[in-house]
Amino acid sequence: MEIRHTTLAEIDPVMDIYDNARLFMRKSGNCNQWVHGYPGLELINNDILHGNSFVCLESSRIAGVFTFIQGMEPTYLQIHNGTWLNDEAYGVVHRIASAGSGKGVATHCLNWCLDQCKNVRIDTHRDNVAMQNLLAKNNFVPCGIIYLADGSERLAYQKIIRQYQN
Repeated sequence: MEIRHTTLAEIDPVMDIYDNARLFMRKSGNCNQWVHGYPGLELINNDILHGNSFVCLESSRIAGVFTFIQGMEPTYLQIHNGTWLNDEAYGVVHRIASAGSGKGVATHCLNWCLDQCKNVRIDTHRDNVAMQNLLAKNNFVPCGIIYLADGSERLAYQKIIRQYQN
């Protein structure tokens, strides 16, 4: 699998992946996340234009999409019922979705993010059991609860890759 920046020419297949991800969420009991067409075209265009949107390619086909930003996430400034693992610089994964065409796509995306930045944070909805299982499988640590700008609760996770020198 290969990961690279998303291009504006890929907006239609990317939006199709997000549409399918919303359907998958509903079918698996997660009816309260990614509502009202989120993530919308304007947000994804903005992610692409700012160089924060990435596609995961498998055999030259888009198998997944996600947003990765290195830097401070305003909604992560306050965490409740827990603490972050550290206060060092970090990367944030948002809007990760798989086309559902292959196994291991989301894990590959998360590992790529950890290759870029050894300290990664991510959040998910309490009803998104599939994402919670993915994060647990990939050794992300539950850290507490954060609240989005609209007041919605999210479960917050973090993973740190320690580099040891001999």
